[in-house]
Amino acid sequence: MKFFNLHTHKFTNQESVLELVNQYPQEFDASIPFYSIGIHPWYIDKQRLEADLQIIENKLQEPNCLAVGECGLDKRIEISLELQKKVFEKQLLLAQKYNKAVVIHCVAAFQEVIAIKKQLKITVPMLIHGFSKNKQVAKELIDNGFYISFGKYLMRNHDMESVFLSVPNDRFFLETDILDEGIEEVYSLGAQYKNIDIEELQQIINNNFKQVFNF
Repeated sequence: MKFFNLHTHKFTNQESVLELVNQYPQEFDASIPFYSIGIHPWYIDKQRLEADLQIIENKLQEPNCLAVGECGLDKRIEISLELQKKVFEKQLLLAQKYNKAVVIHCVAAFQEVIAIKKQLKITVPMLIHGFSKNKQVAKELIDNGFYISFGKYLMRNHDMESVFLSVPNDRFFLETDILDEGIEEVYSLGAQYKNIDIEELQQIINNNFKQVFNF
């Protein structure tokens, strides 16, 4: 594996890339080799919540399901935060039960996510995807045991360079999410910011991948 893409919605089937493709319970594609599966806060449906959770639990028992997610909290949508928390907590407990990492969507709710991790005593790796905040938020997440993944905002906002550089080498990943650019281009920018060659960056992320995903 030359490149690991922590979070994408598009499976590109490249030999040199291991892609953690985001899947939803009701739209599962069995042809995707490695995936995460979860209930995104935008798509919570009370009518099928238990059915969705059962699908997630079934898939978590398969070796090519590497993580729960993306799941999490989003304060900028109309679905109540209380319902979001309930659904998020159920998925975290499944991740803990099956010893899987968690890919997290978090919008304006970092304190709540940190509090839930502590309250439920979650010990599996928790990864904030698509990070776009400042160094202070990044430090608080790192101090509370989270990993941080960079992609779209790193590519689009030069101010993210200093945030990216502030995160320890053993606590970050790179991703494309819905970017038009490929993961190779994200790696290229990351290596440029860190002033290292791409091979060294690949080694750093491969080490983090083994640590988080027991792979």
